[in-house]
Amino acid sequence: MKKTNYIKSTLVLVFLISLIYTQKSQAQIQSMAGPRVGVTLLGAGETADWLTGLDGSPSQIMTQYGWQWESRFVDGGDISGLVEWVLLVGGMERGKFLPSISSLVGFRNSEGFEMGVGPSLSAGGIGMVFGLGFTATSGKLNLPINVVFSPKKQISGAAFSILLGFNMSQ
Repeated sequence: MKKTNYIKSTLVLVFLISLIYTQKSQAQIQSMAGPRVGVTLLGAGETADWLTGLDGSPSQIMTQYGWQWESRFVDGGDISGLVEWVLLVGGMERGKFLPSISSLVGFRNSEGFEMGVGPSLSAGGIGMVFGLGFTATSGKLNLPINVVFSPKKQISGAAFSILLGFNMSQ
């Protein structure tokens, strides 16, 4: 039990430090933000049971709606380092409110491929998220599509999401 509390405390601390760093950093090259919409396949667990109102509910699909903030903190020419914060609310199509916030550290190459990893805090508990994606650009318009995996948490099953969005380069 103490090991679980230590892990939770460490993830929350990393979460807070990265938030403070991205807000205070003078090394930011570019900051972007924009809406995100998508769907999540939520694995069996207490969260899926609550979402459907059924005990022992199988996997469920729910919509996601939210906002993403991104800061590029390193520009290596062909590769840029990124810190992203993603705030989502799921389950609204069922009249439910399932909030989550994630912080990912990763990179994007010059062709638009991106990947990142980081902690996530949601109604299902504290865990990690792993994301892969591609950002297409048209002028200053960026159109990201991301696939995200979150392993099983304390009270929720594993989750697999597809998110779409847009933002503008400054």
